[in-house]
Amino acid sequence: MKSLLTVTALALLLGFAAVSQTPAAPKHHVVFQLSEPDGSAWSSLPIHVNNVIKALAEDGGSQIEVVFYGPGLTMLTKASKSYEEPLKQLSDKGVRLLACRNAMKMRNVKSEDLFSFAGEVDSGIAEIVRKQEAGWAYIH
Repeated sequence: MKSLLTVTALALLLGFAAVSQTPAAPKHHVVFQLSEPDGSAWSSLPIHVNNVIKALAEDGGSQIEVVFYGPGLTMLTKASKSYEEPLKQLSDKGVRLLACRNAMKMRNVKSEDLFSFAGEVDSGIAEIVRKQEAGWAYIH
């Protein structure tokens, strides 16, 4: 009986330790839209996203997505080599960089044309709608 109590106590202790190490879900959820052709939006996107990450870090953290569609899709392709490193750094921070499959189809962009760290969604606008309906802040 004594060993059963010891095993139970040890299991509870390990369970509490595991729970205490589980990171809290981020408080803030932000979705950015990038649909403009090459220009100031492209060069300022990494700056804005990094600023949001930094500002919200002490206020519960953030979960961020950037949805690329229309002419903005090109920023997420290997042809836009100068943006690879800044976007990879965002991805490494947990930012999801998502290409619209509808825009990919219209622009004849294949999955292999995207940076390796990019994801895909069925529809860029629908993704933004879903996020807004789920309470995410929308930044255009």
